[in-house]
Amino acid sequence: MNQYLAITSRGLENLLAEELEQFGAQSIQVVHAGVRFKADQSTAYRCCLWTRISSRIIQVLSEFTVRDDMDLYLGAAAINWTEYFSNATRIVVDFNGTNREIRNSQYGAMKVKDAIVDRFTKADLRRPNIDRDQPDLRIHMRLSGEKGVLGLDMAGSGLHQRGYRTEAGRAPLRETHAAALVLKSGWTPGQPLLDPMCGSGTLLIEAAMMAADIAPGLKRKRWGFESIKDFDKEAWLEIHAEASVKARRGPAKVQTKFFGFELEHRVLAIARDNAGRAGVKELINFQQGDATELKAPEGYDAGIVICNPPYGERLGTTPELISLYTELGNRLKLAFAGSSASIYSGSNELLSCLRMRADKQFKLPNGALDCVLKTYLITAGSVKKEEGEVEGHVEQENVAPDFANRLKKNITKLNKWAKKEGIDCYRIYDADLPNYNAAIDKYNDYLIIQEYAAPKTVPEEIARRRIMDVLRATIEVTGVQTDKVILKVRERQKGKNQYQKLSNAERHIIVNEYGVDLKVNLYDYLDTGLFLDHRITRKMLGDMAKGKDFLNLFAYTGSASVHAACGGAKSTTTIDMSNTYLGWAQENMELNNQVGDQHEFIQADCLQWLQEVDDTFDLIFIDPPTFSNSKRMKQTFDIQRDHIMLMENLKRMLRTDGKIVFSNNKRQFKMDLEKLNELGLDAKNISDKTLPMDFAKNKHIHNCWIITHKEG
Repeated sequence: MNQYLAITSRGLENLLAEELEQFGAQSIQVVHAGVRFKADQSTAYRCCLWTRISSRIIQVLSEFTVRDDMDLYLGAAAINWTEYFSNATRIVVDFNGTNREIRNSQYGAMKVKDAIVDRFTKADLRRPNIDRDQPDLRIHMRLSGEKGVLGLDMAGSGLHQRGYRTEAGRAPLRETHAAALVLKSGWTPGQPLLDPMCGSGTLLIEAAMMAADIAPGLKRKRWGFESIKDFDKEAWLEIHAEASVKARRGPAKVQTKFFGFELEHRVLAIARDNAGRAGVKELINFQQGDATELKAPEGYDAGIVICNPPYGERLGTTPELISLYTELGNRLKLAFAGSSASIYSGSNELLSCLRMRADKQFKLPNGALDCVLKTYLITAGSVKKEEGEVEGHVEQENVAPDFANRLKKNITKLNKWAKKEGIDCYRIYDADLPNYNAAIDKYNDYLIIQEYAAPKTVPEEIARRRIMDVLRATIEVTGVQTDKVILKVRERQKGKNQYQKLSNAERHIIVNEYGVDLKVNLYDYLDTGLFLDHRITRKMLGDMAKGKDFLNLFAYTGSASVHAACGGAKSTTTIDMSNTYLGWAQENMELNNQVGDQHEFIQADCLQWLQEVDDTFDLIFIDPPTFSNSKRMKQTFDIQRDHIMLMENLKRMLRTDGKIVFSNNKRQFKMDLEKLNELGLDAKNISDKTLPMDFAKNKHIHNCWIITHKEG
């Protein structure tokens, strides 16, 4: 008997051990991410052909201590490789793991390869060829700390490669992992099985192959063990022939009903083709359908619902996924009472949106992703039916009630105010409650939820759950479509973050503010192109600008210039360091029919431009960053330290009766009135008058001053 190591995913070791025992494996020992066992050749072949869970089966040739590369070389060289395969065999070395001395798997593989070929050359034999693309035999080296395990890969490639899947949907499960999920779900042949988001059909196909007694490795064309010298061809052909007979006869005996729903016709076609190649196409009823409108199909009786819904790696996908999971939970409770559901996801927060209590759960990583399989018993008591309704409705869970109540009150108050003011964009929640540290802005019928980074004292899991509660409650309270909810995370840092690129969605909408049309981008940047807390300041500039030459510094997307132009400014000069935002400013002007040579746009470092230009203006608006160390600027800038330097330059450019409107968002900013007086300038603090009602709770971020020449 030989020693073998069957490799699997973490969490599946015991399931694999049970499977191998059924095949006749002996001396079974569960190890980390694998199972050790002993078997004769026939049993080893049977394990390779029939295992549904193991990703590789390795015939262990040696185990040795590996402290450094010399130990590795000597341990590999101690094996008489010529006993196991000939020099005509094309080989490749797979090396998994590192330790303190061997930090690179490619280097480790090279040392093992050197030891192997040296054994052949020392025996006066031609060295075997290395073939990374189509080897006859794979040598497997596994290193964990100082323990090395070296052997032969019995299959030659991953056992998940069943041969039936040539195309897959998005983020497909490996076949071995899918089979494990089916087994962990508690499903047994005879029970109906339904996947409401079947994708390329892997879960259903694996289950159908179990029901039909089809060996998962039957379609493989090549096996690594065929290149080992002691290969028992007669025994293998007998085992393979037995499996072939079962595969031919099995499907006709299956009484189990399988149902798969998929929204995309293209992916559904792939699922049908995969099932056909697997020999189970006639067993699975594939239909086009939306999981959020799921109903029990005709012929389905109480059974198992299983699925692997998307769980998203980017926060931006979360609002739509919340809706997906919520609706899926609703449909399960409405239409599948008496069944059980097994849902596999990488997000506990999204699973909570199902609004069902898990009966069991298993931590089952999917590669590097931490995922969990939760099973739910769906009882009739989870559904409340209205009189006269066929399906009824599901009682709504009261998510984050304190937050939801506050949001309702804010919306009732602010919607009326915004309509009266004539504005499309405003803040409806601004971290009102300490446990729900987010801001929510309304842009027409879109909502932007900005999560403020939680303090380090708040565990990441709790912070994540809270923002999920904010999302769920906001969607429920407002009724907004989930594809119109955008989630962003705003880190606590100095300066403005409007130049931080988040995506390339290039989706814009037009909003109106006091009669001025402005383009905003809700997706691609942390900020949208419009600072809502400056709304009153912009309106004031429009009222002040008639007949004036207007200068806008650090102009961003030029919204202040648009207000000034629409207010009747004689000319506008808009300056920013970014060509992207200057182009955006020009588009904003064109939206309002403000075109012509009187409107100038200059790409420049504003600090340098101020020192070099002698033009003068009647009205100057400057809204500099709190801090900047941009590589494109010739110097760092700090608003508290450098605001007097700004005023020195602006005084030179300000006409006798002119005015400077100076704003910034530094908390606790203090105007140096003494030095300003020495410059011959007066300052009037208008922060309270220019702070909009929807930002009243956050006074510290808004500073606004009118600065003029001193009289006399």
